[in-house]
Amino acid sequence: MSSLIDEIRELHAGGKMETLPKKPIETMEGLSKVYTPGVAEICMEIANDPAKAYQLTIKKNTVAVVSDGTAVLGLGDIGPEAAMPVMEGKAVLFKQFAGVDAFPICLNTKDADEIVQIVKMIAPAFGGINLEDISSPRCFEIERRLKQELDIPVFHDDQHGTAVVVLAGLVNALKVCGKKMEDVKVVFAGIGAAGMACSRMLLKAGVRNLIGVDRQGAIHRDVEYSNPHWTEYANMTNPHNLSGSLSDVIVGADVFIGVSGPNILTVEDIQSMATDPIVFAMANPKPEIDPAVAAPHVRVLATGRSDFPNQINNVLCFPGIFRGALDCHATTINEEMKLAAGLAIADAICPEELSETYIIPNVFNPKVVQKVRDAVIRAAWETGVAKSGEAPAATLHP
Repeated sequence: MSSLIDEIRELHAGGKMETLPKKPIETMEGLSKVYTPGVAEICMEIANDPAKAYQLTIKKNTVAVVSDGTAVLGLGDIGPEAAMPVMEGKAVLFKQFAGVDAFPICLNTKDADEIVQIVKMIAPAFGGINLEDISSPRCFEIERRLKQELDIPVFHDDQHGTAVVVLAGLVNALKVCGKKMEDVKVVFAGIGAAGMACSRMLLKAGVRNLIGVDRQGAIHRDVEYSNPHWTEYANMTNPHNLSGSLSDVIVGADVFIGVSGPNILTVEDIQSMATDPIVFAMANPKPEIDPAVAAPHVRVLATGRSDFPNQINNVLCFPGIFRGALDCHATTINEEMKLAAGLAIADAICPEELSETYIIPNVFNPKVVQKVRDAVIRAAWETGVAKSGEAPAATLHP
């Protein structure tokens, strides 16, 4: 174990990224063009037409990865300095998978007003904002306000990236089981940022019978919740207004999806589900049920871990979504673009490849980013939020 820790520390020594010029500056003439006096001409072009920043600066390919360090992985509120390795890693993944230049920006404030103001002030340098590891419920307000006040895409990956990949996995899991989105009963455990976004995504994709469960049990319309997000959730889910514990409401369910905590789901719960149950136990590092224990009792099992099949991993989502949004100069990332991304990820697996242990593509699958990028651009044009280029033609399993 100590050798592994040493290897990890070595990979992080001095950080995981650096800035390099696209073209070397080797002469005084070159310096005069890249910097003063030549650069003044470019500055004035942009001053006269700010839209030219997309052509003449790094803006068209740049994303800010913004966090306050309050909800980092499964570690909680560890602060902005300790969040930096995660944000650096995110930036590296943006570059490796989609060629997007991303910068980690960790803010030493937990105040929502300050975070919104800071991001607005730095926005001129960026083509998009990726919010990361900001605790709930502040993350909802911060994202909502930034989407309203900025004309560049704002995306909270903990919410929407998870939702997109969950959708992709469920689309293919239902194909394996021969079930339809509109017919299944889905029980969702954990109604925080990710749970809210996942539930909205599945409802938009056609799920009709979805029941959310938190520590107090099923969220339903006979309770006055102090959390307004739960009141909203109760009004859009649980059509039969069921109450009770997870064990009570999971009876007869086709699908269980967990973004909550370890060991809340039992074998007995799974055995009470419908035929060919689908279980997505995504709590990290310890899932809602030990995958080895659950496997004999389910038809399809997915987790958030890389050491089991069917990993629900946001890396499948955010590089392609931002690649598409940047390429068409989208002013936002809307629900239609997210839905298109989820379906594109699912479509990266050919029908003949689909199986109980292969419902979600590997993060290194070369088709994923291109498919997601193209689907996002098409959806952006169809919904009127694209400002540049044209929509790619639709393709299946190229």
